[in-house]
Amino acid sequence: MTYKGYPLVRKDNELYYGNMNESYVVYLRIEKTQKEHGIMTAQKIEFYQMTTNLEHPEITQRAERNNLYEALDVASAWLKRSKSGAQANQANPNQANQTSKNTRG
Repeated sequence: MTYKGYPLVRKDNELYYGNMNESYVVYLRIEKTQKEHGIMTAQKIEFYQMTTNLEHPEITQRAERNNLYEALDVASAWLKRSKSGAQANQANPNQANQTSKNTRG
């Protein structure tokens, strides 16, 4: 299954969103559910953008939303932004290095 062009995998109340071959994925955890019209719906979702580097995993962003679609929309924006940032750094690595030097003070 995909959502907005990214793979989405669910097991119980945990979801992974994104491609493990890219730099980041988003881990989503459904914290609270409620039955509405006979269907269980997610009411509280915590989610984290994290690196796919298995040796040094790092959480880079965290958020919480009250429904799954809002959480996935934010997660999609994170993945798009991180992908475009990575592509920009690959296109011009000297500029990326210069920017990081300038922010060190």
